[in-house]
Amino acid sequence: MEELRLVEWSVLSSQIQFLQYHCFDPDSDYVPTPMVLIDQDSDSVATIVQLSFGDRLGALVDTMKALKGLDLDVQKGTVTTEGSVTQTKFFITRIDGRKVEDPDMLERIRLTIINNLLKYHPESSEQLAMGEAFGIKAPEKKLDVDVATHIHVKDDGPKRSLLYIETADRPGLLLEIVEIITDVNVDVESAEIDTEGLVAKDKFHVSYRGAALSSSLSQVMINSLRYYLRRPETEVDSY
Repeated sequence: MEELRLVEWSVLSSQIQFLQYHCFDPDSDYVPTPMVLIDQDSDSVATIVQLSFGDRLGALVDTMKALKGLDLDVQKGTVTTEGSVTQTKFFITRIDGRKVEDPDMLERIRLTIINNLLKYHPESSEQLAMGEAFGIKAPEKKLDVDVATHIHVKDDGPKRSLLYIETADRPGLLLEIVEIITDVNVDVESAEIDTEGLVAKDKFHVSYRGAALSSSLSQVMINSLRYYLRRPETEVDSY
């Protein structure tokens, strides 16, 4: 099984090298928007991690090794091209074969992949929030957290609600969000973590005692999230 998996990764790496050679223009000044998506809903067994950086692609083998360094098992990988965008997907599980559900580990996965992007594609630093601290060039523009933050809640059946959060990205953001949600006694059932350049666009399936959130509880959660996602120096009224 391990030998078969190594062959699959070798073939996939060859596909990526072919795409890089034929699609990537090293003389171009254009820097695409890096995207990292962590999807817990689409596969019943594995957590899907999707990475794209325009027609450029990070070192697949190195990314796989970095994920294995977190005591994760990379079950398989796929690469697809849509227009000028090349996308790589990793299907990962814990060593015991279970889906990754711990928010701390999900954030470590996200930051590990972004760190790999910064290492192997340093030009991505000007398009990532983490580029300010760890990249060769900080983003030229910074997002206003108050303007960039949007929070919505809607029912997704009788037993759960869908929470959508869009805000300026920063290290540790996922853990902050989950802590805020659980502090108002709301359960997080699953999440889709989407980092698009400087912006985080996250979806959470949430519930309260096995049911969808009431309008009053939804508003309490939204107010709490808005309060804590603002800049520390922003003056706010108590919610």
